[in-house]
Amino acid sequence: MNKNDIITLKIEDMGIDGEGIGKIDGMTFFVKDAVIGDEIEARITKLKKNYGYARVEQILKSSEFRTEPKCELHRRCGGCQIQAMDYAKQLEFKENKVKNNLVRLGGFDADFVDSVTEPIVGMEEPYRYRNKAQFPIGKDKDGNIIAGFYASRTHSIIPVKDCMLGVAENREILDAILSYMRECHIEPYDETTGRGLVRHALIRYGFTTKEIMVCLVVNGRKLPAQNVLVEKLQVISGMTSISININQKNTNVILGEQTEAIWGQSYITDYIHLRDCTNFERTGKAISYHISPQSFYQVNPEQTEKLYSLALEYAGLTGKESVWDLYCGIGTISLFLAGKAGHVYGVEIVPQAIADAKDNAKRNGFSNTEFFVGKAEEVLPEFYAEHKNEKTDMLHPDVIVVDPPRKGCDEKCLETILLMKPERIVYVSCDSATLARDLKVLAEGGYEVKRVRAVDQFAHTTHVECVTLLQRKDI
Repeated sequence: MNKNDIITLKIEDMGIDGEGIGKIDGMTFFVKDAVIGDEIEARITKLKKNYGYARVEQILKSSEFRTEPKCELHRRCGGCQIQAMDYAKQLEFKENKVKNNLVRLGGFDADFVDSVTEPIVGMEEPYRYRNKAQFPIGKDKDGNIIAGFYASRTHSIIPVKDCMLGVAENREILDAILSYMRECHIEPYDETTGRGLVRHALIRYGFTTKEIMVCLVVNGRKLPAQNVLVEKLQVISGMTSISININQKNTNVILGEQTEAIWGQSYITDYIHLRDCTNFERTGKAISYHISPQSFYQVNPEQTEKLYSLALEYAGLTGKESVWDLYCGIGTISLFLAGKAGHVYGVEIVPQAIADAKDNAKRNGFSNTEFFVGKAEEVLPEFYAEHKNEKTDMLHPDVIVVDPPRKGCDEKCLETILLMKPERIVYVSCDSATLARDLKVLAEGGYEVKRVRAVDQFAHTTHVECVTLLQRKDI
């Protein structure tokens, strides 16, 4: 076999990135956009010693799990890797992905994993669920200004105004931004030359409040003729906040450190309707959050309520407990914990997020929260070293909740958690591979995994959120 050869494959399995897996003559091939059960002709794109990569040329027989995607760009765009797969099969794929990582990377027994894993939490309608979108701005080959998403594994922009995962309002907003740029001769940023002004358009939408935020990320200190942009955007129903974010670095990081509001508020407000919460029981109101351009806030409101309900349930709070919430963001989980705990201590590296967390706690009437700026792997060890001889509930909490980025918890952070010996640990993860790695460390340190449940926070992609409860073995 050689590169560019056409081969016939039966897709018998799925890889962790959603690619179909088939075998021929002892060689395993990974095929993007193929669905388990497909019979296909594929063109070989890369060959290794015992495996290779290929792309679909023709579907000879469609899988019973293949479905017609709503987005015609799903194969070109890098966002929806498994949109062509039946949604029920997507959920099965994601639940198995979590289980397999716990066995393969965490070293847990397969039967044990089956016994502690609860059914995945899916969506009723797995489209139009994202409350945030970040559109790169550039030019096509004819020099036209475009907005869209990067093609898979590239920085080549595919024009997209109406992503089926995002809200319909995105199209009108992008039309206004591109119209402004054309009229005022505003150049998009060019990664190769470092020239041009507008890099990205960040859009946030409050699903409950219907408030809209638009933030243009710019390679400069100001936005020329910004009044023209404001005039075009402010007439859109729900427009609440228009700002610019300054990012003049040669980097793939989207947002810079400085954001300046040019119209309206510097934030939008939204609610999470978690009914198993003292605040709701007491006031009948959901918890409200101020969300700024740089805030971390879960992108799927419907599933976030389910995710945080699980985290709260797993924490097992009775009203007296002391809780640490590591990687707390703007205090989303912290405030739900605070409604049923004695005291909650949150840690987050982004100063603006901590400012938002304090503001959110105050506005919602919580006086039993305290927030610290810094890396969890630095704040927690430093605090423990300084107070390790004291008898304080901060030093020996009842529960520690962690919700780290995809890279998982830092080794130093895990070491300190084990030293603090909480009765329970609730681990909220967006990457089951690093979750499995960290659970192995915690299990070896004296904790037992009691419950695991995946939540489909990112329908039509291969990503999956997961909540895990660990309990100290000597309890």
